[in-house]
Amino acid sequence: MELSIVIPAFEEGHKIAQDVSAAAAFLQTHALRGEILVVDDGSGDNTAEAARRATVPEGVTRRVIRYEAHRGKGYGVRTGMTQTTGRYAMFADCGVCIPYDNARVGLDLLRSGTCDIAHGSRRHAQSAVLRDQPWHRRLISRTFKWTVRTMLGVPRELTDTQCGFKLYRGDVARELYRQCTTDGFLFDIEIILRALRKGYRIGEFPVQWACDRDSRLSVARTPWPVLSELRALRRVMAESDHRAPDT
Repeated sequence: MELSIVIPAFEEGHKIAQDVSAAAAFLQTHALRGEILVVDDGSGDNTAEAARRATVPEGVTRRVIRYEAHRGKGYGVRTGMTQTTGRYAMFADCGVCIPYDNARVGLDLLRSGTCDIAHGSRRHAQSAVLRDQPWHRRLISRTFKWTVRTMLGVPRELTDTQCGFKLYRGDVARELYRQCTTDGFLFDIEIILRALRKGYRIGEFPVQWACDRDSRLSVARTPWPVLSELRALRRVMAESDHRAPDT
């Protein structure tokens, strides 16, 4: 299996079929032997059923994983990533905000050995932002970026930690996500911190992006839970660092 694509979904019954079909078309167009794993994070609508009904060409494996309780995006991505089988693994947010063809650049970085993890970055100098976030969300995002650098030491050169379009060497993805404990919004940060502590190289590549105004996730709507999660993650990483010499 060359590429595993994980699509986390919550209450996305109205558009998940588009995501599955787009991911499948990407695999078929580029002759990639691949699988698509849709993780339904306890949706109350028909997300899982719509994902199962989506058009997938012959040769593309499609799996739908559903659990009843809503656990958070981090839990959903972790559930999918730990069940991937591909040489490379990626996750992409619902809504096809970034066309799947953008993943070719990330795959080339991984195949060439340039890095072990490839992040799509909306802030890359060569990225094309077709529809940006509203001004208040951009302000919150800048504040968030400063906070994770200050509180958790995320490197400045990582320009877009929360972009929902990331690729990994498959073995690296499965290792890191098995260790990840964050169920919510900050799972990306925990994965980055664990990767850096293990010496894995993280690269960035440009993307074409259009903001999804229908997104189920927004830091702007939930600042206090995110701040609490940041403090919890700092404790988790400190405990992990303390245990490291004995592992």
